[in-house]
Amino acid sequence: MDISLIHFLIVCPMTFLAGFVDAVAGGGGLFSLPGFLLTGLPVHTAIATNKMSSSMGTAISTIKYARAGYVKWKLALTTVIFAFAGSWVGARLLLVISDNIVKGMLLVVLPLTGFYVTRAKLAGDGTGDVLNGRTYAVSCIMAFLIGIYDGFYGPGTGTFLLLALTGAAHLKVSTANGVTKVINLTTNLAALTVFLLHGKVLLLLGIVGGIANMLGNYAGAEYFRRRGAASVKPVLVLVLTIFFVKTLSEVLNF
Repeated sequence: MDISLIHFLIVCPMTFLAGFVDAVAGGGGLFSLPGFLLTGLPVHTAIATNKMSSSMGTAISTIKYARAGYVKWKLALTTVIFAFAGSWVGARLLLVISDNIVKGMLLVVLPLTGFYVTRAKLAGDGTGDVLNGRTYAVSCIMAFLIGIYDGFYGPGTGTFLLLALTGAAHLKVSTANGVTKVINLTTNLAALTVFLLHGKVLLLLGIVGGIANMLGNYAGAEYFRRRGAASVKPVLVLVLTIFFVKTLSEVLNF
């Protein structure tokens, strides 16, 4: 598939913004995926190429959290198995569904995801990281189920994982953040592998978008240190509205 300068001019600012938002408030995929779709790429290609760029950004975040000591590696590596399996299932499911059906689903899923991510609250600091059998079981189930979602679609995955690990598995926010990054990197790589094997990824566009995403992560971390997350939400609403209108017009053949 041919790509032109306009693809990069649309994708790079959006993936930069996605990295910025991920570092500040989470939910960066709600910016990056619409960026790829706004270029007019087929839905499967857009989702697949977005996985390339988001994997690069998530890798940077994972390294940061690991170095900071937030990753409980025994728990994280156990959940990785289930996360990989779930994401693989989700990505394979996506490939057997037509573009038009996926667009119709996006009209429902995207607004709901955006609303939930912008309104969701963390459950608190958990119970102090009591890593018992229940913690492992709940974390693995959440990793598998949310992994399916990430392989199939993706935006909001990190936020959903963080909410699940604090609310259901009762991990501290710092620990949940660390484990979330490892799980999210795994689900991204699993889906990316499926999409690469099926030739759905535009490598150059994905890599350049990934570099922009990593730069956004660094900028967002500094912004968050100074001003916090509140000012990101209005931009998120604007982008989702533009994307929703565009997708609706395509579905209705306007």
